[in-house]
Amino acid sequence: MTDWADHLIIGPIILPMAVAAAMLLVNERRRSLKTALALGSMAAVLVMALILLNESANPVGGGGDTARAYRLGDWAAPYGIVLVADRLSTLMIALTSVLAACALIFSMARWDRAGPRFHALFLLLVMGVNGAVLTGDLFNLFVFFEIMLAASYGLVLHGSGEARIRAGLAYIAVNLTASLLFLVGVALIYGVTGTLNMADLAVRIPGIAAADRGLFHIGAAILGVAFLIKCAAWPLGFWLVPTYAAASAPAAAAFAILSKVGVYVVIRLEALLFSPLAGASAGFGEELLLGLGLATVTFGSLGLLASRSLSRAAGFVVMISSGTVLAVVGTGDAAALGGGLYYLVGSTLACGALFLIAEVLDRDRSPGVQAGEAVFDDEYRDPFDDDERNEPGLIIPASVAALGGAMLVCAVMIAGLPPLAGFVGKLAIFNALIGIGGGLSWTVVAVLSVSGLLSLIALARLGVAAIWTRDERSPAPVVGAAEFVGITGLLAACVLLAILGLYGLTYADSTAGWLSEPDGYVAAVLTGEGR
Repeated sequence: MTDWADHLIIGPIILPMAVAAAMLLVNERRRSLKTALALGSMAAVLVMALILLNESANPVGGGGDTARAYRLGDWAAPYGIVLVADRLSTLMIALTSVLAACALIFSMARWDRAGPRFHALFLLLVMGVNGAVLTGDLFNLFVFFEIMLAASYGLVLHGSGEARIRAGLAYIAVNLTASLLFLVGVALIYGVTGTLNMADLAVRIPGIAAADRGLFHIGAAILGVAFLIKCAAWPLGFWLVPTYAAASAPAAAAFAILSKVGVYVVIRLEALLFSPLAGASAGFGEELLLGLGLATVTFGSLGLLASRSLSRAAGFVVMISSGTVLAVVGTGDAAALGGGLYYLVGSTLACGALFLIAEVLDRDRSPGVQAGEAVFDDEYRDPFDDDERNEPGLIIPASVAALGGAMLVCAVMIAGLPPLAGFVGKLAIFNALIGIGGGLSWTVVAVLSVSGLLSLIALARLGVAAIWTRDERSPAPVVGAAEFVGITGLLAACVLLAILGLYGLTYADSTAGWLSEPDGYVAAVLTGEGR
């Protein structure tokens, strides 16, 4: 890479942070200026993310998989702050940029004016997510986590209302507890190993004395609980559905990536710290991840089936998505992880789209008509009545037809049906697990298959209830131009992921293979050989 491209690694962090800081100096009445600044910065972040993703997919010189380390102040690791751009981190940045850009466009319809400092908080959220997936050490991971969470606190409460305040206070309390656990776990790990750089940890863990290894595992377990709370793994994910359902639609859509940051950290630490090279710590926690992942998928599927509103259903879909990837990580199979990463991208985009669609469908519904409650005319009509038979048919408004198509795409994507990317990802997972064989593999296949069926049933029921059970008290939903662009952008990304399925699945498989051999990451960070 050229020198300017090396500095591009820090761009997705610096740019939104600088623009957000500048917005705080601008009068809140200048909303057009703030909107333009936010859209411009998100467009630039998206371009940078795609460039970094392309560099990861096509390393310079064709030398195979590499990680590119950016050392702030040119201080060598493990003493200095280092950012690492590899296949997994650049994939997460690209996913975050697409999701956030579409949610931001959707917010222009009205939500960015529902409260102060929306754009600044939104950009700080993006900055925190990008920093969390790029950082190479646990201390700065905590820093970026806190930035991300602080911004999310403001976005949860954005728009005011009793429901948001109640959900927001619970959300803040849970995440403050997770932050405390994060610090305790990091302190124990540092006390045993003397380092927080993840690459350096991978080198030192095999040499931990037997007397200290138990304490290290306790620290790792406490740290894992903090991340599992953020993943919304069962039974730690009780906070997610009420919080996301109460938040404004663009905020909830952006929050779909937050649980995946927790999943990302679990994947990263499992691959680096507990790889087959980790000695007595190899594979630590895999069985627990498998069990919690399956439990989360089961709980999320039952919750989805019982949901009476699309916004709550979308929250349960987020849990199902996270649980699926956690279960795949718990299998310890690289081929299954490749399918899981591909599924993670598609399901996150679909979750974000579902939150946006839910807002449009639910906002005009009469409080007297509940989701799932059909409205019938009890008056008997003769089926052979010529007057009735010859009346003009009901004309379906264009907005209803568009939203119906959007719901169909979301349902197919989330349920894992062909021809969209959800099916491709799940098929790759199933193919890998069936190749392994054994009772656990078939259990994962069965749970994910039943979850897909329940998801299809639940989303079809809610979609029909939201679109077709309307009367004169529930006018046809109206979709604004910004809302249409935001929803269409996410659904187009889902469709494009399916069209480019061969390339996407190849990239995901290569990423899983790269993660299974952590030596390349370690060399890039500690010696600079991956640059």
